[in-house]
Amino acid sequence: MSTPIRAGAPIEDLKTLAVRASERWPDRPFLNFDETGERLSFAQFDRRSNAIGNALVSLGIKPGAKVGVMLRNCVWHPLAWVALSKIGATMVPLNIFYKHDDASYLLAQAECVAVITSDEFVPLLTLIAKAGGPNPMLISIDGTGGGGTETLPAIATDEGPTAFSTTGRHLANIQYTSGTTGKPKGCMLPNAYWLAMARKLVNTFSIGSEEVMLTAQPFYYMDPQWNVACALLAGCRLVALDRFHPSSFWAKVRALDVTWFYCLGAMPTMLMKMPTDPSERAHKVRMVMCSAIPPGLHKALEDRWGTPWCEAFGMTETGGDLAVSLEEHDALVGTGCIGRPLAEREARIADEDGKALPSGEVGEMLLRGPNMMDGYYRNEAATAAAHHGEWFRTGDLARMDDEGLVYYVGRSKEMIRRSGENISAAEVEEIIADHPSVNLAACLPVPDDLRGEEVKVYIVLQPGAQADPATLAKHCLDRLAYFKVPRYWSFRDDLPRTPSERIAKAVLAGEAEDLRAGAYDRVDGVWR
Repeated sequence: MSTPIRAGAPIEDLKTLAVRASERWPDRPFLNFDETGERLSFAQFDRRSNAIGNALVSLGIKPGAKVGVMLRNCVWHPLAWVALSKIGATMVPLNIFYKHDDASYLLAQAECVAVITSDEFVPLLTLIAKAGGPNPMLISIDGTGGGGTETLPAIATDEGPTAFSTTGRHLANIQYTSGTTGKPKGCMLPNAYWLAMARKLVNTFSIGSEEVMLTAQPFYYMDPQWNVACALLAGCRLVALDRFHPSSFWAKVRALDVTWFYCLGAMPTMLMKMPTDPSERAHKVRMVMCSAIPPGLHKALEDRWGTPWCEAFGMTETGGDLAVSLEEHDALVGTGCIGRPLAEREARIADEDGKALPSGEVGEMLLRGPNMMDGYYRNEAATAAAHHGEWFRTGDLARMDDEGLVYYVGRSKEMIRRSGENISAAEVEEIIADHPSVNLAACLPVPDDLRGEEVKVYIVLQPGAQADPATLAKHCLDRLAYFKVPRYWSFRDDLPRTPSERIAKAVLAGEAEDLRAGAYDRVDGVWR
């Protein structure tokens, strides 16, 4: 593997990064979308993102404008991201599984003036507008231009340089992350955030120009986006799958000559459940970077596929924060260690007042340093609540040993994590409680071997009302992404309360060793 590029301070924005990559490696393969067969060299990517940027300007998109992007994994997604940055606009990624309520909220909260999408999602976005919701300009990557929809391919023809001069402080993304007390919050991520994250990962893991990186996550998440930034920085190839398929994942890794990839959440557990294959070690992967590796599976993962898996920790709000280096990896397998802070980042284990705790004690992990988010968009209260002075509150419990290594313990936030998706309990409760038959709703996480956690909801119906799980689940499915809809349903006459009349979720969680007992399982269609 070649020596990684030690990127210096001059590059702070995505436009400069793309231009420099095009000048250094014009004909070298850059992007390969496996499902669609789309391939771009560095020069082609730079020219096409110019063309899209110029086309957006011709449609009236101005610097500072917020533009939604609602697309499946295809080359248009990273092109749109960099194109928007090149004209000083901001991308707002939308989950393709959003329905009316969650999509409408993001479009309104982010003040999107346009959405780059495909014909597949035009009906949903049109319906939102007709129902009195946000009505942004719709720009389709494959549409006919009918019904007020602009057609991007027809006008993206001018491949000359875009006129706007971007800097590291220009806002590249408003990246929404599930909140713990209500609706998702929009993290304001400037260009410099992405460049700093790319530099840290390229240098920490020696990502060189001969690397073949792979991403299997949707491009509306941050992971494929920092993969793009890393590949542009290092001059290497990035392969993108349509999504994560555990049954075919390693076959794709072998066929595409992948040398490095990142995964998270339930992915390792799903991969370990797949049948063994005599050829499964016939790959070129030199290492895997992974978040939330199950400690009990860590050694088994490495033994099975014959490559090191290095734990890493990061958040949408803060970027790349901690990681286990290859040098320290061997001694830390299976310990739950998430490594040391990366460049420009400090970590503190603190008590409720933000004061540092002694080594070995469990407390909330706080992070400090440059190139984090600029705050939550249009939400000063949430921004203030997320900080202890200059320290960011992660909401995660951890401990630090005498050598400065950090060990993850658990969550303090009220968040449910299902198959890598962060689900706000409050958001789901609000939708369920909006059903006319429901008086109260309370969601809790239920441990699950495959998904990590599943959602359980406790329901108190209105006096005299009747509703079954299927009716309430349909109510949710019509308004929320499928992964947010509870699997387990329990009906009560009332729920335990705190002295301040809040639902005492700790009491609910402690009622039974197995919270599935007595609940309706929507997936298996049985009462447990």
